[in-house]
Amino acid sequence: MQFLNLSVAESAHSDALPGQIDVVTALHACDTATDDAIAFGLQKKAKFMVLVPCCQAELARALNQNKALNLQRTPLAELWRHPLHTREVGSQLTNVLRCLYLESQGYAVTVTELVGWEHSMKNELILAKYTVQKKRASGERLLALLQEFGVQALMGARYPLVLNTAAG
Repeated sequence: MQFLNLSVAESAHSDALPGQIDVVTALHACDTATDDAIAFGLQKKAKFMVLVPCCQAELARALNQNKALNLQRTPLAELWRHPLHTREVGSQLTNVLRCLYLESQGYAVTVTELVGWEHSMKNELILAKYTVQKKRASGERLLALLQEFGVQALMGARYPLVLNTAAG
């Protein structure tokens, strides 16, 4: 066993790692680090992914950018009108999109608590097991949510395998 001092992006292309990985883990992976781990797992055809996301701020920033427009467009925007709600809705939506993305790529997904809420507020555990069965409906729902929340242009690059399928 050896330690490789590589970033996630470097790891995906490193000859020092096998073409397939059994398990990908991301423990309290801040902001987009969970997405990087998912992309790595998909590229390496991971059999399992064990993810504990943390500090999901990217989607909250995207929701903030279009807040005024979305408040005019849909009453759902009331869910993220206030800054605290923006952060919480952004966090929840981020993980929902991640789960749909994994399902669309052939993973069975379970979401549960890592530890009791009294120990940590960042406590969501996403377990994904590769089943080969890609779920088209999950990809369609992911795209529908991006559109409904008005963030498809800002967040679309996070889910390239779904976007490529929808375009093709």
